Amino acid sequence: MAQRRRRPESSRTPATGAAIPPCKETTIGWVSHCTNFNHYREDTYNVSASHTISFNVINSDLKKVSADALVIGVGKGADGPVILDSPLSASAVASLKASLDALGVSGAADQLVRLPGLPDSGAKVLVLAGVGKLSGTEITEESLRRAGGSAVRQLAGLKHVVLALPTTALAQVSALAEGAALGAYRYASLHSGKDAAKEPVAKVTIYSSLAKDPALAAALDRAAVVAKAVNATRTLVNEPPSRLFPATFAEAARDLAKGLPVKVTVMDEKRLLKDGYGGIMGVGQGSSRPPRMVKLEYKSDKAVADLALVGKGITFDSGGISIKPGAGMITMKCDMAGAAAVLNTVLAVAGLGLPVNVTGWLCIAENMPSGTAIRPSDVLTIFGGKTVEVLNTDAEGRLVMADGLVAASQEFPDVIIDVATLTGAQVVALGHRTAGVMGDDGVSAALKAAADRAGELVWPMPLPEELRPTLDSPVADLANIGERMGGMMTAAVFLQEFIGKDKSGETIPWAHLDIAGPAFNEGAPYGYTPKQGTGMAVRTLVAYVEDVVARSV
Repeated sequence: MAQRRRRPESSRTPATGAAIPPCKETTIGWVSHCTNFNHYREDTYNVSASHTISFNVINSDLKKVSADALVIGVGKGADGPVILDSPLSASAVASLKASLDALGVSGAADQLVRLPGLPDSGAKVLVLAGVGKLSGTEITEESLRRAGGSAVRQLAGLKHVVLALPTTALAQVSALAEGAALGAYRYASLHSGKDAAKEPVAKVTIYSSLAKDPALAAALDRAAVVAKAVNATRTLVNEPPSRLFPATFAEAARDLAKGLPVKVTVMDEKRLLKDGYGGIMGVGQGSSRPPRMVKLEYKSDKAVADLALVGKGITFDSGGISIKPGAGMITMKCDMAGAAAVLNTVLAVAGLGLPVNVTGWLCIAENMPSGTAIRPSDVLTIFGGKTVEVLNTDAEGRLVMADGLVAASQEFPDVIIDVATLTGAQVVALGHRTAGVMGDDGVSAALKAAADRAGELVWPMPLPEELRPTLDSPVADLANIGERMGGMMTAAVFLQEFIGKDKSGETIPWAHLDIAGPAFNEGAPYGYTPKQGTGMAVRTLVAYVEDVVARSV
């Protein structure tokens, strides 16, 4: 993938398990992960949970709840900060209101102000958590998700936190729990001594009038599954490329799928060569670590749709012979974030037991310069027969994705969605927090709606017809780069060339998510988002699948 200023391809060029017990003590595992494997074995990647966060939902006297902190919400109103509904007494609220200005409380998102505990609760500390700008009287699910995640993240070191933010719908309770679980994420670092980072919060009690709602368990179950998927994606992205390379990534997929109704097929370099996956083999031939294609299949007896997800899995992108400058390589371990998101989305869909068939294709390779690496002017034959002239080896992601898109098309799914840290041009156009979506208008609009519901930033971009001629090649069917301007869209136009026909002869509906910017947070943590891997696209894709199911009812 080409650089994203200091990052991703030359135009740039994610079992239900046991049922969760109703409302009592719901445990969300895999909030952070510990990887433990031999660096030099090509076939070993073991993932095990190192931290869990338990949830309890109550609607009773807070004086009886012994906790380290009680968190209430403060919004940013038109006339100043507004204390949101909470179980605190009217006199306590009045006293707090009188002190907001002196305390510097604004209600801005991520603001956290700690005060001594009040007699109204059994908590040692009262925390005022900003939820951001208020729109009317309702607080959005994303505001709750972010406030809960921000509070739990910033309160690391405490064991038990009570979140008393207003929740009037189960979706809000689920969002609050999801945010808290995402905020508690911590990568199990590789420091030789004791990690100085504070231990994440271990227990969260949510105060809600919906504590006895019979559907609460399902709402918390969803939060658990989605948070697990996002956090597993983050951990894969955070792994050093000396530990996560094609073979170990494939093994991680096997490990993560254990216990779920997901079939995992790993194609090694011999199979890829035999079957003609020229894009993946071409990109991977410069590395001492051969490429892999991983196919994940989840099938439901009650499937209402067949969906295919394709993810870019470049475990490290040096640029190849068209090598990046040193600063441009620093974050290139994240160039497999699309494949990690696809992997964990398939596992989340299986964990939720959604009535769909989903196939994930992980296109995994390492892009390195060497005497065996592909060169500018080489021609590769993509799976299915199309030829591509390689003009820039740093535009490698689209080459491996081409193989995956053709393979996915040959199974005639109803929709294909691909996810990739594909272009630095995406970051230039949309910044570090907003992904671009391109493709069929209907699929793109549905993904945008799903992203809005999930709390991820996605923006639709066009696929101008005039960009296709810029990919013409005198020696092959097309070249892997076009003109510099509009590089994000040009890369998507390239991918579009590898979308096949359905059984009726019509082009399969398709959309492309370029997550080059938002897949990796180079700045400070914010909300429920940590530094480094963010888990971008998992929540959008899960919400999209849920919407597909809902529309079929």
